[in-house]
Amino acid sequence: MSVNKVILIGNVGRDPEVRHLENQRVVANFSLATKEYYRDRSGNRQELTEWHNIEMWDDLARTAEKYVVKGKLLYLEGKIRTNSWTDKESGQERSNKIIRANVMTFLNTGGGSGESRSENKEGNPYQESQSDMNSDTDDLPF
Repeated sequence: MSVNKVILIGNVGRDPEVRHLENQRVVANFSLATKEYYRDRSGNRQELTEWHNIEMWDDLARTAEKYVVKGKLLYLEGKIRTNSWTDKESGQERSNKIIRANVMTFLNTGGGSGESRSENKEGNPYQESQSDMNSDTDDLPF
C-alpha cells in the first residue's frame, strides 16, 4: 500500500498563470509559500520559507483564475507529481516536482469575517472532498 497526499496551508506567492487548452481544459499554475519557525542554537527565532509549485486543472483552475491572488491564504490538498523532459538547448534530462491540487479552501476573504470557502476539483464551492459526492444522502432523516 502507498499514499501520495499533500496538505498545505500557505500564502500565494504570485497570481496564477492560467492557460486555456483545447477541449475546454484549463490549467492554473502558481507558487505557494509555507513558513516554519524554529529556534537556532543561540535561542534566536528563525523563519524557514518553503516554496511549492501548485498546479490545478479544469473547474478548480477556473476558480483560481477568478479568486486566487498573490498573498491570499489557502488550504490545499493534492498529490506530488514529477514532470520530466529533455532540455532542448542542452539535451540534458530535467525534472521538477509540483503539487497537483484537487481541493482548495480560501482561509481569508479579505473582509476579515473569518469565512472560508471550499472548492473541490469538480468546482463545487461547498464540498470539501470528492468522497462526499459518492455518499447517498436521500435516506437521511434530516
